[in-house]
Amino acid sequence: MNLILGVLNPIALQLGPLAIHWYGVIIASGVVLAVVLALREAKRRNVSEDDILNLILWALPFALIGARLYYVIFEWSYYQANPSEIIKIWHGGIAIYGGLIAATIVFIIYCRKHFLSPWLVLDIAAPTVMIAQAIGRWGNFMNQEAFGAKTTLHFLETLHLPNWVTDQMLIDGAYRQPTFLYESTWNVLGFIIIMSVRHRQGWFKQGEILLSYIAWYAFGRFFVEGMRTDSLFIGPLRVSQILSLVLFFGAIGLWIWRRKQQTLPDYLEGNTLRSAVK
Repeated sequence: MNLILGVLNPIALQLGPLAIHWYGVIIASGVVLAVVLALREAKRRNVSEDDILNLILWALPFALIGARLYYVIFEWSYYQANPSEIIKIWHGGIAIYGGLIAATIVFIIYCRKHFLSPWLVLDIAAPTVMIAQAIGRWGNFMNQEAFGAKTTLHFLETLHLPNWVTDQMLIDGAYRQPTFLYESTWNVLGFIIIMSVRHRQGWFKQGEILLSYIAWYAFGRFFVEGMRTDSLFIGPLRVSQILSLVLFFGAIGLWIWRRKQQTLPDYLEGNTLRSAVK
């Protein structure tokens, strides 16, 4: 990685007028890993690779649009005055929650049309999305965004971070809390836990891996969001903290309700809808 005055260069490769940004490279890497992991698990759960690839081809562009639209809506005063910036996603400014909402809608529509269990497909996707998010946060790191309040060099040194990470946290003349790293680490930990237990016999009904992911992510995001300096607000309230609370308690409540109200297939049973139709 190149350095510009001690700061990592956000441009990975310059080909004449074409600049390939690390932000895009890192996000793309996370997506590729997520796809590979999802394809491997889909085979085990009686879901075809074609279904997963078709879902990705539909969901990914809508997820990017949703993530950007979510951010633009809550920063409309700026984008109304600078409309040309709306499409410049490489300048940063996407909201993960917006992307997840859009992708989930696409998933549900596709699954209903192709006789797939939406809960099962989302279970397959959930941990892979989590690791993609963990990787994607390093795109924020390269852009020097999604950081926290001012801190000291001494504090960062107590975290035992490499010098190139600490140096990148020197922003506008002050060291900043590496909130991107906190969220990335939280997601990696959640990914490891879910991947370690999801094949345990009888542990999960279909839909519960997804709900585990939602609850885990929302819990961590609530605290990380409280440390950030670039939050989207509704009045005095941080939008992502409100949504995190709704998702956390909603996921737990839905888990309990589904267990009480319905006879649910085990996650390990895989997709049975298509076989039933045939």
